[in-house]
Amino acid sequence: MRDVGETAGETREAIPDVLVIGGSRYFGKRLIARLLAAGDRVTVLNRGSSAPAPGVVHLSADRDDEAALTEVLGGRTFDVVVDQVCYTPRQAAIARRVFAGRTRRYVMTSTVEVYEREDSATPVPETAVDPRTVAVDLGLPWSDPEFLDAHYGEGKRQAEAVFAAGGDFPYASVRVAHVLGGDDDFTGRTAYYAERIRAGAPIPVPPVSRPATYIHVEEIADFLFWAVGEDFTGPVNAASHTPLSTRELCAAVAAHVPGGRTVFRTAEAGEEVSPFSFSRSYGMDNSRATRLGFTFGDARDWLPKAVAETLGRND
Repeated sequence: MRDVGETAGETREAIPDVLVIGGSRYFGKRLIARLLAAGDRVTVLNRGSSAPAPGVVHLSADRDDEAALTEVLGGRTFDVVVDQVCYTPRQAAIARRVFAGRTRRYVMTSTVEVYEREDSATPVPETAVDPRTVAVDLGLPWSDPEFLDAHYGEGKRQAEAVFAAGGDFPYASVRVAHVLGGDDDFTGRTAYYAERIRAGAPIPVPPVSRPATYIHVEEIADFLFWAVGEDFTGPVNAASHTPLSTRELCAAVAAHVPGGRTVFRTAEAGEEVSPFSFSRSYGMDNSRATRLGFTFGDARDWLPKAVAETLGRND
């Protein structure tokens, strides 16, 4: 079995031109490093708020501004576009128009949260949310940050639906499990548990807390790198083997907090629960990706490493 961080597909041929939209932090920057190491020609498009890695072509534009996006691209074409920051159907609709005739393949980074309405005792396959059947409403207030934050999963569902409805280019959506690990984890979710355990403060959980699927930051970078070199289309789940419970996560964190005490408390109705506590079961089935040729690790094997990486900086 491949170790986490050992790049899949290292021997593939270089891809002439890859465009990454976003990708300036966390697993996005790791993906770019892998593409460059493989000899791919990489262009990065973002708003200019972060400097890209040495060796890439940098384009600066707001992806929500269709005219500006079209202008900055000029006559450029790409073999593959990897869209790391498509959150709404409006953004997907702009991308469909702008990249029609500009790319041979489009890979959108999606999320496990497309399954947030599911509740299944068994891992959820891609067919549970078929983007071809998802209704799209471009009139919703997608430009409102609060609305978008509260409807993150719905935004991704509808973005997938926009791509799936068109025949402009072959399209794949990578539904990413909850990501852990790395000394640059900006989410603060692992640190939340460390702070609570250190203080002996109660950790609010649902009356019944369900396990969830996860993936290490290096493994999802591996997966996206691998996906760039493949030709499959449609949704694909990207998750390590073996779901993890909140108790397992907390046990791994507690091992790095000497003298800490883990205390769980059942959340009251309407109260916000801890970051990785779920009342629904919608862990992802990764068998499609496995059949396509990617080898996942086991979350229980890399969890201690992931916690150590993150708390080494944040704790």
